[in-house]
Amino acid sequence: MEDYKLKYENWLNDPYISEKDKEELRNIENNEKEIEDRFYKDLEFGTAGLRGVLGIGTNRMNVYTVTKATQGLANYIIKKGGEQRGVAIAYDSRRMSQEFSEQVALCLNANGIKTYRFDSVRPTPELSFAVRELNCISGIVITASHNPPEYNGYKVYWEDGAQIVEPTDKEIISEVNSVTSFGEIKKMPKEEAVEKGLYNTIGEEIDKSYIGELKKLVVNQDAINKMQKDIKIVYTPLHGTGNKLVQSILHELGFENVYVVPEQEKPDGEFPTVDYPNPEDPKAFKLALELAKEKNADIVLANDPDADRLGVYVKDQKTNEYIGFNGNMTGNLIAEYILSQKKINGTLPENGAIIKTIVSSNLTDAIAKAYNVKLFSTLTGFKNIAKIIRGFEENNNEYVCLYSYEESYGCIIGTHARDKDGIVAVMTLCEAACYYKEKNMTLWDAMLEMYEKYGYYKEKQFSITLKGAEGAEKIKQMMENMRNNPVTEIAGEKVKAFGDYQAQNIHNNETGEDTSTGLPKSNVLYYDLTNDSWFCVRPSGTEPKIKFYMGVKGTSLEDADRKLEQLENAVRKIIE
Repeated sequence: MEDYKLKYENWLNDPYISEKDKEELRNIENNEKEIEDRFYKDLEFGTAGLRGVLGIGTNRMNVYTVTKATQGLANYIIKKGGEQRGVAIAYDSRRMSQEFSEQVALCLNANGIKTYRFDSVRPTPELSFAVRELNCISGIVITASHNPPEYNGYKVYWEDGAQIVEPTDKEIISEVNSVTSFGEIKKMPKEEAVEKGLYNTIGEEIDKSYIGELKKLVVNQDAINKMQKDIKIVYTPLHGTGNKLVQSILHELGFENVYVVPEQEKPDGEFPTVDYPNPEDPKAFKLALELAKEKNADIVLANDPDADRLGVYVKDQKTNEYIGFNGNMTGNLIAEYILSQKKINGTLPENGAIIKTIVSSNLTDAIAKAYNVKLFSTLTGFKNIAKIIRGFEENNNEYVCLYSYEESYGCIIGTHARDKDGIVAVMTLCEAACYYKEKNMTLWDAMLEMYEKYGYYKEKQFSITLKGAEGAEKIKQMMENMRNNPVTEIAGEKVKAFGDYQAQNIHNNETGEDTSTGLPKSNVLYYDLTNDSWFCVRPSGTEPKIKFYMGVKGTSLEDADRKLEQLENAVRKIIE
């Protein structure tokens, strides 16, 4: 019998699987493809913990896979002696998020571990903040970020407020894998857990502390004070967790014209007004842009459901149209704004640093150089950025982290949290919009000014979705083909260096030298091209996709667009 069929039969006969859930499995007994997809593998920890489609099966998000992971985490926490420090737990508006978060808390409680569970939906960055604020050993957030409605996920954080990294992640995975029977998962009634002081509810007190930390990150309150009556902001939480905190912080800073998209204001895991609750998708902005035109807004902002990402549209005064920013544009605009303001007001430290991922824009390198700030680059995933921040702290604050971002619409100003923070990004962009409006400039004008100053850097990415076991094999094959047959020229640009991050090696084609990446092993291939061009390929850690990233530097917007199109076409030819 095939391995997946055996797993299917085991679940049907497992006394710990409820009758209701077994019924779901019986309903697919004649659907070979569906059985295979649900059982061909176990959900694995990727760049963001567990993430998958909801349903019954080893390759699905359900109460069994979630509490199995939690029992493994509990075993690890006990080994580390962290029971009394406890675990902070947050959840978003998705299907089953509330139920999963409750079951997770009670599983930990049954293991003698304290929990601090938020009283209602909260953003991921606030969970990261809460872990450190409450001095917890760990944190868990139930979210699938910007994935479609049928997904949910489970992200694990460690005591520094960051997602788990090596070696902790491997050690926790080992504990999870050693839980071989659902009978090993401990349970406890909620009433008993509350009575014993194990199950604790948190809420407004953490919100206040978090907002207090954000307000400290304002670099020019004077600009807000001058323009708070004039600037018009449209915001949407896309049916997610961001609304309450965004409205609170903007109100406290004095913004008077904040318009929330009414159809998308309330948390709703069905995401009824969008196909895909992702601020990277222009279609997600349809209702927000309609409201922006009605209100003549300066800036249009959208968080994803767990509010760690931010999408942006800004008004162009010349055309009265709204221009969408990608994650690199937003990331660099914030970097330039923060560094320039700190330089003006004399608070730019000599040991200042900014951090980006290797698939983010080369414009950041130019900005860092201009302000004499040290730039660090790391692997995709904000947990890798957080690891560098932790390194600064462990090394007697050798560097002060001013700002970090990745191209996937996520950034953090300062170090109050250790994951990307869409709430602080909203705050800072609204502040920047005030500063530039006083100069009779929009954020698009500010972007153009930056291009004039540093060069017209442009980036894009595309991905290919290949689902199921067959898709996973195809993705593996594509990576191997590119790894074993490295190109030396593409789109008229020479490959200066080829980085294989799995082998932790960068080969310089000009000198023949090999150097270490200096980063953990990761299934990533990077091509450094002449004239500040580059491209990179990696499988997604959270979705059945292979992702391609690329960037160019042009002499104008048109020149950059042309170069980018040529590079994309050339990359697509390689993989045909």
